[in-house]
Amino acid sequence: MLERRSLKAPIALGVVMIVLVVILAIVWITGNVLGLTGALKSQTYFFAFLATGTVLLAGVLAGVIAYLTLTVKAFNLNRRQSNFIDAVTHELKSPIASLKLYLQTMNRRNVDEQQTKDFHQFMLEDVERLDSLINHLLDAARIERGIEPSDAQTLSLDDLLVQCGAAACLRYRLPESTVEVDSPKIIVRSQLVQLEILFRNLIDNAVKYGGSPPNVKVFAYPEMDDRVKVLIIDNGAGIPANQRRKVFGRFVRLGSELERSTPGTGLGLYLVRTVTKALGGSVRVTDRAEGTGTQFEVTLPGVVEKKNTSPSVASKQ
Repeated sequence: MLERRSLKAPIALGVVMIVLVVILAIVWITGNVLGLTGALKSQTYFFAFLATGTVLLAGVLAGVIAYLTLTVKAFNLNRRQSNFIDAVTHELKSPIASLKLYLQTMNRRNVDEQQTKDFHQFMLEDVERLDSLINHLLDAARIERGIEPSDAQTLSLDDLLVQCGAAACLRYRLPESTVEVDSPKIIVRSQLVQLEILFRNLIDNAVKYGGSPPNVKVFAYPEMDDRVKVLIIDNGAGIPANQRRKVFGRFVRLGSELERSTPGTGLGLYLVRTVTKALGGSVRVTDRAEGTGTQFEVTLPGVVEKKNTSPSVASKQ
């Protein structure tokens, strides 16, 4: 996936700089011709030409600086895309190689019933890993083309959070108690597919980058203006304050590529930010009271009904 929109700014800036250089050249040549012919004797004309040339020169210099900034951003994007391709290649090859090994083993020699069950379980996990990666890429491709508006549905947000938590625990073979959901009954009117992408990625991210063992807490509570706030809190290493805006960029993964032990593509939080904006909400990383781990705060509109709302939920953050 290439950044298509990134071409618009450099092209527009290049055209503007060419126009400025042409105008500056015309002013410079005209001023010199008038000076040589003696027609530029009035100080008013002289200062007018001087001011015009100065402004145009300043515009060209500003354009050069802006172009340099865009070039650096493009270089960083290309580097992140290269890392993304490496990560996806590894994520594809690892389960495929594992599946091939298990199938070859079962084909070349007889295995007992217990080994067969174990092999089937391992192969199922590899298939689920591939399915998760493909879904991730498909979600990113669809958002890249622009999220198509769909009919809003009335759904239970608390049930959706529980389902996303259970799916993450199953994916990483962890007990269901790893993800604790504390939410009253909240009925919202929104787009189911987008909400699934949003909370599936946030909870998956929290489990993947949590402590050892991971512990994720999800709190949801409605606010006064028919909006709902959802907090996803993990017990991991946390995100430095100066990196919190950066993590929502595309292909962004913090740390060194050579030191990472956790698989990933750098698309999860990009999907979270894009989907949240499309739904008319907001997402941010906030400080935890305990000082450790990461806390994501999502605010979304569309609350239809709320039952058994407890104000103590908000205080638990």
